[in-house]
Amino acid sequence: MPALRPFFTLAGLLSSVLATAQLPTYQPAPADLTGAAAAACAQVHEGAAQRSVGYASLSHRQKMARYDVKYYKLDLNLSNTSRDVSGTVTIKGQAGPQGLDSLAFELYSSLVIDAVYVGGNSAQGVRRQGLGDVTVGLSQPVAPNALFTAQIVYHGTAPNSNAAAIGNALNTRVAPGYGVSTTWSLSEPYNAYEWWPCKQVLTDKADSVDVWITTAATNRVGSNGVLRAVTSQPGNQVRYEWKSRYPMAYYLVSVAVGPYIEYVNYANPAGGPRIPIVNYVYNQQALNFYRTEIDRTPGFLENFSELVGLYPFAGEKYGHSMAPIGGGMEHQTMTTQDGFNFTLTAHELFHQWFGDNVTCGAWEDIWLNEGFASYGEYLSLNRFSTPAASREWLDQAHTAAMSQPGGSVLVSDTTNVSRIFSSRLSYKKGAAVIHMLRYLLQDDTKFFRALRTYQTTYAGRTARTRDLQRIFEAEAGRSLQSFFDQWLRGEGFPTISIRWNQVGSTVYLEATETASMPTVTPFFDVEMEYLLTFTDNTSRIVRLRQDKPQVSVSFTESRPILTVLPNPNKWILSRAGMNIRDNRLITASKIAQLAAALTVYPNPCRDQLRVADFAGSRAQAEVSDATGRVVLRQTISAAAPLLQTSQLAPGLYHLRVTDAAGLISQARFVRQAD
Repeated sequence: MPALRPFFTLAGLLSSVLATAQLPTYQPAPADLTGAAAAACAQVHEGAAQRSVGYASLSHRQKMARYDVKYYKLDLNLSNTSRDVSGTVTIKGQAGPQGLDSLAFELYSSLVIDAVYVGGNSAQGVRRQGLGDVTVGLSQPVAPNALFTAQIVYHGTAPNSNAAAIGNALNTRVAPGYGVSTTWSLSEPYNAYEWWPCKQVLTDKADSVDVWITTAATNRVGSNGVLRAVTSQPGNQVRYEWKSRYPMAYYLVSVAVGPYIEYVNYANPAGGPRIPIVNYVYNQQALNFYRTEIDRTPGFLENFSELVGLYPFAGEKYGHSMAPIGGGMEHQTMTTQDGFNFTLTAHELFHQWFGDNVTCGAWEDIWLNEGFASYGEYLSLNRFSTPAASREWLDQAHTAAMSQPGGSVLVSDTTNVSRIFSSRLSYKKGAAVIHMLRYLLQDDTKFFRALRTYQTTYAGRTARTRDLQRIFEAEAGRSLQSFFDQWLRGEGFPTISIRWNQVGSTVYLEATETASMPTVTPFFDVEMEYLLTFTDNTSRIVRLRQDKPQVSVSFTESRPILTVLPNPNKWILSRAGMNIRDNRLITASKIAQLAAALTVYPNPCRDQLRVADFAGSRAQAEVSDATGRVVLRQTISAAAPLLQTSQLAPGLYHLRVTDAAGLISQARFVRQAD
């Protein structure tokens, strides 16, 4: 019987415990706060654009749509010093209602197909077109809705773009500074077919995947899932047998081969099992250098589990395989990284939720992967670093997103790999949109509940932007179509210029918005915060809805104002324009309070609720229940400042009143039982 190596070592556990106990407080490094993590992640993929895009032709995609992949098994031979690959890939699938008289898949044209078997029978001819379209005839058709098994035997050398570590689906390189040669995969977005036969369709995840790699006995192989066995093979070779039983997108199937050493630490998320984090690092020198950063991973995983739900692959593992990849790639359960720093590790780990567990259903929606992974950097800085560090990260994200005037977050040209992985749009602006969704809900309980709902609803599947929109609309209790239209489907950002004045106890404020791409998105409807700082060093934040290009309001404030600062907490992706105190500014707007507290009575109420001292002509009243669901909308006026509450169930409610000038007032009340 072949010898088995232990999956996790006692030495790894003991060293992990010691390292965790000695983990120092995080000190922000420049690379962690300048957006380098997202830039490195984006750069990893952009080299693929230097070659012809490898997705299948339309007719070939239609052929592949005739079956559903259930299982992949890669049984391959690899070394850590070349891109040579050989072996057998097994595809188990289910035919659609038309059945199959041929089998279509993808494999790069330079890789030689030695044989194809379907249902144990040799294929009746192999037809290859373009870069990767392969169609094989079947000696016996597969009946409608029937299961089938195909085996493709092949060999060859994976193509290379001559772009060093970037843009090769299978690459080999000596790690600078360590003298260790590794071979690793990077298949996103369209390049898995460059090293193994597969179906490159995002919405067709395999239900499970086995990756068996035979290599020199001096190597280790990192891959997806759990290492079930390491078996000896002839010629001083070993076979690593990895098994994953979670659904997986084709581009997340991975290998990393090298003379690694293993270092294991553990995460203990609340309500979940103890999760091993298996790290394959170049050598002891690399471990000594990166160990402090590697040991941050358990805390990151525990924090993300608390915020958005238990680590989705808790029944298997998480881990890292080192390779000179030029950044990181979020391979399911075992990320490939060229090194470890705070934000890169957080970014790739958050992908396990956003990108791996729930995968974007089309490359148009890549922001659902990369925007959230980038926001994971911010969440980790908030939890484990300082307010100054997280604010610096947010400032940098906004600066990057607004470094050019246009560009939609949704990708219009998915043949352009550089556009798919635009650091500015898919990563940074995507993260800014998520931050604005958080601000829009004005309630972290609702925000993180929405993210958990997204994870549980689409776990193991794919989702599109419209799916996320529906979930956030349910939490907001209203349509968010205009928000998604302007920030995701639209282009650019607003610049807000203000003039203000204070006369006695009255403050006058005029806000003018200019859009950066007015021919595409002429206006952004936003609720903007303004920080009033007073001469006594106290401050106050007021909110004003910018529902037209120029808004003028006045409100009461007796303390002398020193400065007025728009968007002080950077909730809105916007640029600050002119900001002046104009002594000539006195508007005709009514005196009111921004985001003021309303007085309502009787409280508790039954059939009616009266708004005290309401002097406006008309205003929109909106009542939401304790879950945030809007249950009543009604127009009120000075003549009839009443809400009809008889239809409400007994309970606690939130009232929000918005007048014609965009001024917002709020109150809480109780509807008591009849």
